Amino acid sequence: MSSSTPRGTNQTYCSSSGCAFCNTPTQSRKQQKHMFCFRGVAQSSRHFTSKRNMYNWSSFISLTSAHVIDGCPLKGGALSDRLVRVEKLLAPLAQPPNIICIGLNYKKHASETGMAVPSHPIVFYKNSATIQNPGDPIVIPSIASSPPEVDYEAELVVVIGKACKNATKENALDFVAGYTVANDVSARRWQGNVRGGSQWCFAKSFDTFCPIGPVVVGKDIIPDPNQLGLSCTLNGTTMQSSSTSDMIFDVPTIIAFLSQGTTLLPGTIILTGTPEGVGFTRQPPVFLTPGDNVSVSVEKIGCLNNPVVSE
Repeated sequence: MSSSTPRGTNQTYCSSSGCAFCNTPTQSRKQQKHMFCFRGVAQSSRHFTSKRNMYNWSSFISLTSAHVIDGCPLKGGALSDRLVRVEKLLAPLAQPPNIICIGLNYKKHASETGMAVPSHPIVFYKNSATIQNPGDPIVIPSIASSPPEVDYEAELVVVIGKACKNATKENALDFVAGYTVANDVSARRWQGNVRGGSQWCFAKSFDTFCPIGPVVVGKDIIPDPNQLGLSCTLNGTTMQSSSTSDMIFDVPTIIAFLSQGTTLLPGTIILTGTPEGVGFTRQPPVFLTPGDNVSVSVEKIGCLNNPVVSE
């Protein structure tokens, strides 16, 4: 999606900007199927979370107005008759309780980096302040601008829908609310030995370094999250094009691993890794610079587009 301003008619919104994920319990199972949710800013400058049946990307990008849900849908919010004009898309989750990430989780990506395939998931976290809206800029901080080092990473994101602890591979997807798209923006010199002492968290936690969206698609639309195409384009050129089937650790395995003795809170998002084609492995390397436009997409979810600016 090339703009952060949605257009269309008659969508359902939540008037609670703190809602982690829109999941109105009053709707029937049949109505919940093929559901996607998103957040936006209404003409009144209030923040809203919208929910819609039957995912259709072409009709979603023509969205212009929506009905408000009173209260938080997670706590039984009710549909109202109030219709608001939607002016702008926001990240579908405003402030997740945790942003958990899996590194080096695609076979071909591990190969292009020259690193061994890990025997266990590599886990790191991003700061909640990294969340950025669809269409809003990725800001390259001055400390990561000279020389260029900021990289793109297209990723499938898992959204946890209910408290999850000690899940098994067999029941892991029962705890999933849905899926969205992220760009795990990364400052490579801070990630390596040059500036960061080999840590990953700080290098990936600069403000705006986690755009997510444009929607959260319900798990009924995606029964197998490991059969999805995903891609990244930079200024119109395809940089990444792969499938989640290339993951080393599939989504159920990741959830089971992360929930061992640990509660994954509702609204937690899990970035599941990026495929081959990242900028730092290219010859010559390709890094994001001010004026660029980067888009990441996942099949059945949509396209997340962000311009790049300097601090």
